[in-house]
Amino acid sequence: MELAKQYTGGLIKPYSSGFALLSRSLDSAIIFAAALFSGYLLEGHVSSEFIIVGLIGGLFHQILAEFTDIYRSWRSESLWAEARRILACWTLGFSIIFTAGHMFDETASILTWPSSARWFCLTLFLMLGWRAVVRTGLRQLRTRGFNTRTVAVVGSGSLASQVASNIQSATWFGYRNLGFFDDRADGRTAEDGEWPTNTAFHQHAKDLSGSFEDVVAMAEQRLVDTIFIALPMRAEERIKTLLQRLENSTATVYVVPDLFVFQLLHAKSINLNGIPAVGLIGEPHGGVDGVVKRIEDIVLGSLMLAVAAIPMLLIALLVKLTSRGPVIFKQTRYGLDGELIKVRKFRTMKVCEDGDIVQQASRHDERVTALGRILRRTSLDELPQLFNVLGGSMSIVGPRPHAVAHNESYRALIPRYMLRHKIKPGITGWAQVNGWRGETDTLDKMQKRIEYDLQYLNHWTIWWDVQIILKTLVHGFIAKNAY
Repeated sequence: MELAKQYTGGLIKPYSSGFALLSRSLDSAIIFAAALFSGYLLEGHVSSEFIIVGLIGGLFHQILAEFTDIYRSWRSESLWAEARRILACWTLGFSIIFTAGHMFDETASILTWPSSARWFCLTLFLMLGWRAVVRTGLRQLRTRGFNTRTVAVVGSGSLASQVASNIQSATWFGYRNLGFFDDRADGRTAEDGEWPTNTAFHQHAKDLSGSFEDVVAMAEQRLVDTIFIALPMRAEERIKTLLQRLENSTATVYVVPDLFVFQLLHAKSINLNGIPAVGLIGEPHGGVDGVVKRIEDIVLGSLMLAVAAIPMLLIALLVKLTSRGPVIFKQTRYGLDGELIKVRKFRTMKVCEDGDIVQQASRHDERVTALGRILRRTSLDELPQLFNVLGGSMSIVGPRPHAVAHNESYRALIPRYMLRHKIKPGITGWAQVNGWRGETDTLDKMQKRIEYDLQYLNHWTIWWDVQIILKTLVHGFIAKNAY
């Protein structure tokens, strides 16, 4: 109990409404000031035009903020998650003002280039900047014991252990875990009387801080701020009973779904007309992420195509002169959501296989031309896929697309194989820069490639894409097992 008294409460929680109002006011002031500053740099003075546009920008931002929910508590989420929501809100508001402004005969000068770009970028930089500064300050306070919240973990199994581990590793949460609380100190977590065998459980069962009675008493005495119920799904009746007792307190209570029994892929929750639902297999590049990914593909794809245009013309000429057949080979492969797409490559073989049976190229394969062997080893045969990227059927970075015949074969042999098609296939990928490129003559090799593909799907960020592209440019073009 003394531990709870020491850590309960926080500096900001009692003033959360005022802090949200301050955040709204600061953002609106930034939008307004950035508009005036951009206009001043353009014309050397501040006119009524800039004042009106700045006020409208702040108004639209506040309206859209209600839909994007950017002024909620971000205590337990990363800056990147908050930044994406801010980016979406401001981009949408700016786009509406920009489009509406250009519908009139005389467009406001602040909405013309480069003033409009300056206003957009400066506003975004300042809105993200002050949040980063505040987060840094709060993190420093929380690591020193200030602005903390007390939490209790109900349960003593592997799920409770994972919750406690996440709380401990994420010091910026400012959570102080008071311990594990369970009404079954003998070690039973399954409702049918099964006994867990993992050592982590026995350690927590041994180190229980109290029972359900204790955590309820602490909640009623306001000695704990937040309670995480981390019991298995079979413990439904126990969870209901505990929730009914906690209703007489002011503690915030979360039930942590026991979803670790599933292999999740970008799990997200939705509101199904009032009923919460958790998607176990989600869409990695849905919403804002999809827009960011598409912008990345268009910008980088255009730059790469501009650089590679002349080399591609030379390669096309060499392919035509050194062997008979088309310059470009198109093969049917699976794209996003399993849709069939035509992937372009420079022809490297004397044959063009695209049927029910496609034989992978192997060492000393007689079907591969002399020029084709060089192109395949250096990945230059993949350059025409830049047109797939700009057309929207592929991305710069993503799981490599396999021939349809190979997909149909491996999907029956490798669990979760088809999940790699939840995003667009890529010219290069996480598996490829880690050495899993080229011939997959054993099932183990393909399983390893899928493992890296799913790791990329689960943890994608734009900065990871940049890292993969740089690795590809430095040493990813040459592959010993690409024949």
